[in-house]
Amino acid sequence: MKRLFYLLFLMLPMAMSGQINLSKSFPLDYMWKYVGNAGFSEWYCDYTRIAIDPSGEPYIVFQDRAHLNKATVMKYNGVNWVYVGSPGFSAGVAKYTNIAFDPLGIPYVAFMDFDNGHKANVMKFDGTSWDSVGIAGFSSDGVEYLSFAFSPSGEPYVAFLDGGNSGKSTVMKFDGTSWLNVGNAGFSSTMAYQTSLAFSPSGQPAVVFTDDYSWGHATVMQFDGSTWNTVGASGFSPGYANCLSLAFNPLGEPCVAFKDVYKASLMKFDGVNWINVGNAGFSSGTAEDINLVFNSSGEPLVSFVDFGNAQRATLMKFNGTEWVYIGPAGFSAGDADYLSLALSPTGVAYLGFVDGGNGYRATVMKYDSVAVGISDKEISPLTIYPNPATDQITGKVSLTGTGNISIETIAGKELIKKPLAAPYTSIDIRNLPCGVYVVRLTNDKTVQVQKFIKQ
Repeated sequence: MKRLFYLLFLMLPMAMSGQINLSKSFPLDYMWKYVGNAGFSEWYCDYTRIAIDPSGEPYIVFQDRAHLNKATVMKYNGVNWVYVGSPGFSAGVAKYTNIAFDPLGIPYVAFMDFDNGHKANVMKFDGTSWDSVGIAGFSSDGVEYLSFAFSPSGEPYVAFLDGGNSGKSTVMKFDGTSWLNVGNAGFSSTMAYQTSLAFSPSGQPAVVFTDDYSWGHATVMQFDGSTWNTVGASGFSPGYANCLSLAFNPLGEPCVAFKDVYKASLMKFDGVNWINVGNAGFSSGTAEDINLVFNSSGEPLVSFVDFGNAQRATLMKFNGTEWVYIGPAGFSAGDADYLSLALSPTGVAYLGFVDGGNGYRATVMKYDSVAVGISDKEISPLTIYPNPATDQITGKVSLTGTGNISIETIAGKELIKKPLAAPYTSIDIRNLPCGVYVVRLTNDKTVQVQKFIKQ
């Protein structure tokens, strides 16, 4: 019986390899795939933020160096990335660009507006052009670390470090006519950096920030309808907290993902104390650009720029017991910056970022079935043989151009990396311990992943 089980175990990765027909109905592994072309923006960009509209179309906003560092929005229409309105539509330089959709699916962007005294500005797309929501530059003075979200009732809110109130935290909302302070302006004790805004299931706004009053530790405050109150202890993180992301889990508990001195950690408030979710410092190395969302099963997903994997993009989730990778660790083609995470209505994870592997232009990737969008006659551009193997594997590639082929552990640790030599690249595996490994092909057009067994 044990021998039969072992044979079935050996055969399973072969059934998943690139030698099979990838029909849409075949139950295949999932992988990270480019959405449209990698590096699709016209030139360099910064402050990339992604959002998914109610129909499932991904949108991305960024500070566009091809258009004088003004704001640009693009969407993927199923074939190509196209501009939403004119590129560079803001009046001047746009910093801290954010994007979100109202309940009707209308895209809104928020940003620090250099043309209006570095104040906050929100614009929406009317189907043809981008128009200001209320007055442009509505904050009392310049802002930093702007965060933007819609309340459950559909009102746009912004949170920011408020230059008009000694750098303290301020939240404002648009009531249909004007932008109004939510509670007191500058409600934090002192300067508040790295602001992140979210709403409880009951619709109460909350913010997390790096708290200058608490020596740079994290503090969460929530609005009860009249006053901003600290949630648990102020400065609850064990050390300096940076790259903060706030979200509420399905139980209504506020959760904060953050750079915990160096590595990524997630903490939640259980009604009494802030406690770690899984191990503190669960990333393999330093983490930057941290984002937190919850999937439909209530599991937290945390994305970050992974310095333990050459500053590439990594996504992890807590499965109730431990933190595990979603796909390989460090799956992007090169270093990633301004990483942003969103889930589609069907739960597909999308990441948008400035892509160092593609000229520091905008790239969007999604974690989806390798069979999605592939016809019954198409096969993977990567074939691995023999599988299982003892001394050497060969990758047969049906793609042209430069790239790399690497061997990684199932956990995503890179072990061997070679330049791609199409159509055949051979790799010596004699020094690898027996087990299951991942072969990853990366070039400027695709990321392909296959499994093989070393015997």
